[in-house]
Amino acid sequence: MEKAPKGRGSRARLRAHFLANISKIMDSEELKAVAGNKSEWARRVRELRLEEGYMILTHNDRSDLRPGQYLLENPVPQPAFERLISKETRALVLDRNGFTCQMCGAVAGEPHPYDPSRKTRLHIGHIIDKSKGGSDEPSNLRAVCSVCNEGAQNITLIRPDLKQLLIQIRRATSADQIEALKWLISKFPKQAADEITVRRELQNS
Repeated sequence: MEKAPKGRGSRARLRAHFLANISKIMDSEELKAVAGNKSEWARRVRELRLEEGYMILTHNDRSDLRPGQYLLENPVPQPAFERLISKETRALVLDRNGFTCQMCGAVAGEPHPYDPSRKTRLHIGHIIDKSKGGSDEPSNLRAVCSVCNEGAQNITLIRPDLKQLLIQIRRATSADQIEALKWLISKFPKQAADEITVRRELQNS
């Protein structure tokens, strides 16, 4: 019998654990134990998000989560970008880019220059994001390592100040404004509830 590919067992255990604990906040120690104390447990969690489409939330998604805490609210995976790319297109882009991250130069399979404890794993990313009108054509795709992929938006986008952000929101369509509101409520659920309570009290006073 052939051995299962390395890491598949720990990913499957993590997937089953998340699905058995919907809406439960779990910390890194718990997930590491579920993965069999494998050092790459965090990478497997990222794979569940990026490759399988499970919306596993962290402190980057919700303000009430602390660093090292994880939460899966919805058991239904979302369409994952990695799965939408054909094997042929993926192979073409990786070969064209020399199996090298186009942001930091890390080479697939080698220790990552910014984190030697991790081997470089490449993903396929957009040069111009789809939200900005970018396409899924190979000419708009590039190889990006996991480390750069996690921080790509912070690296490539300029953070707007409050005035610029409000201008953009006011110029957006009502549908987009509602989507932004939904995201803010999911990001700051306690603050949103407190704000609603204060406004109701003011209306009733």
